[in-house]
Amino acid sequence: MNKSTYLGLLVVMAIALASCTADPFLDLQDQSNSTEIDAKVETESETDTSTESDDGPCFTTSLMAGQHYESGIVSVAIEDGNLIITYSMNPEWTIGISHLQVGNCEEDWVPLNGGGNPQIGQFEYTQPISASDTEVVYSISLDALGDTICFAAHAEVEGPTGGETAWAEGAQFEGNGWAMFVQTDLTECEETTDPGGGGAF
Repeated sequence: MNKSTYLGLLVVMAIALASCTADPFLDLQDQSNSTEIDAKVETESETDTSTESDDGPCFTTSLMAGQHYESGIVSVAIEDGNLIITYSMNPEWTIGISHLQVGNCEEDWVPLNGGGNPQIGQFEYTQPISASDTEVVYSISLDALGDTICFAAHAEVEGPTGGETAWAEGAQFEGNGWAMFVQTDLTECEETTDPGGGGAF
């Protein structure tokens, strides 16, 4: 093979190799761009967390069953111009009939018998706006209430100890029983709005 033929063969082989091999710089650049885009997407998805407002109750107290068992909690909130009082049961406890009396803590805000015990049969509220065997919600207009309120929250509950009478934990009435009432200040409550626009029932 003469020298010119040999050189020609080398040129043809070099051209063939160049056409079959991609530019390694372009490959690295494409991979770098791809990694950068993936990193941006991952970072955006990690930081795009929606912050839901946690509008919880402004006051809570235990729902005491049979004097000694914490069967749940009673909470107070304000929503759309209404006082919302919720009975929420702990696991293994259910709620039956409930009674609620709310007032401005004046002398006659709650019906009492001659012995100073509350008469739950005469409580103003016995039908909640929503109820299940684990939660009861009362909605009461704030129109006739002041900043300081008293409420007596009573319920018949069922749990590991059987059927019990339950009261929202607070101060005891003057009678000879263990019935209790709660006095609380509503000035610290922030009013919320029902996103469904339900309001009071």
